Amino acid sequence: MKVFGITGYSGSGKTTLIERVLPQLAARGLKVAVIKHTHHDFDIDRPGKDSWRAREAGAAAVLLASDHRTAVLTEHRDTPPLLDDLLAQLPPCDLVLVEGYKREPIPKLEVHRAETAKPWLFPDDPDILAVASDVGPPTDFPRIDLDAISQLTDFIIDHALSRPTA
Repeated sequence: MKVFGITGYSGSGKTTLIERVLPQLAARGLKVAVIKHTHHDFDIDRPGKDSWRAREAGAAAVLLASDHRTAVLTEHRDTPPLLDDLLAQLPPCDLVLVEGYKREPIPKLEVHRAETAKPWLFPDDPDILAVASDVGPPTDFPRIDLDAISQLTDFIIDHALSRPTA
């Protein structure tokens, strides 16, 4: 499975970029999965539901299944999951887009918007291969316009699928 990161600060447009390239990747015949890291304390379970009750009673994991999708709710009470552990849980696919996980040593595209007024990440991360931005970086670092979705898709394919499998 090939892995490619989409990184940047909150509000930079990482999710929007992924949402825009996914149809193009699918149109090119690729089966793509997405891992999204969140710093927010989130829960898709609801108090009182059977799955919630099982987790509260001590289940390490609860698998929810319908005729159309499945979800595994895994408790990480002691340590957060590692990216490699999450990748191992995915079904077979051609490419995994990883949103977040800034510090992981995987090839990445930095998403940057001038309006966020955040610093660039690429100078301190050798795994960032280019930036997708509405402004040019302060150096001659490779840049692709945020609205050039076909070019961004090509870049992801060229740099993700040409690398060894994770």
